[in-house]
Amino acid sequence: MKAEKKKATIEEQSVLFGVLADPTRLKLLRLLFQQKDPNALCVNALAYHLGVTQSAVSQHLKLLKSVGLVKGEKRGYRVHYFVKQEALDKAQKLISQALRLGEGKTKR
Repeated sequence: MKAEKKKATIEEQSVLFGVLADPTRLKLLRLLFQQKDPNALCVNALAYHLGVTQSAVSQHLKLLKSVGLVKGEKRGYRVHYFVKQEALDKAQKLISQALRLGEGKTKR
């Protein structure tokens, strides 16, 4: 059972690292993290701040949403995006666990 849980954790870490591996997604996540309600940003504003196209922002948001880091809230005709704090906390835990994978082992 413990091996299965460790494998699941490693899989989660792998997916998370894959999503965070892109510099634009990291910038997007940082930009969203700085926003506080009611100052959330829509795709158009995010594209402007990042200097990329709206379609690129949409694709990056899709990946960030797929791992649960970002949520959208419809306001009128537009969707405004936020970082999900609880998901960010979980991601930080997964990253910390990944950095401790080799602890306690002796070097050969």
